[in-house]
Amino acid sequence: MNRLTLSCALLACFAAGPAFAGASTAGSSAGAATSGAGSSASSKTTSPDDEKVVRQARDDAASFVATDGRIRGAQLEAALRHLREKYSTAQRASDMQLAQAILAL
Repeated sequence: MNRLTLSCALLACFAAGPAFAGASTAGSSAGAATSGAGSSASSKTTSPDDEKVVRQARDDAASFVATDGRIRGAQLEAALRHLREKYSTAQRASDMQLAQAILAL
């Protein structure tokens, strides 16, 4: 299992737990990640270029998490858009949850 798929699977587990229940950022709804948390990532394949988009967003994700969502870099925005297009689990996750998942890779 590649890292991106693993991270999205972990995200599904995180979304069900209380640790992220209060996570809310601009542009995301607080309860969106908790609905349907048991679904798995989509069956689309992941290319090295796909993973590169997410890996390049680590610094932006760190800034986003450290500032409680006040700093949103272009690479993080690209990675969030990519993850939501590719994985059904990511569509229901908040920006903060996805940024934390990017950092966990």
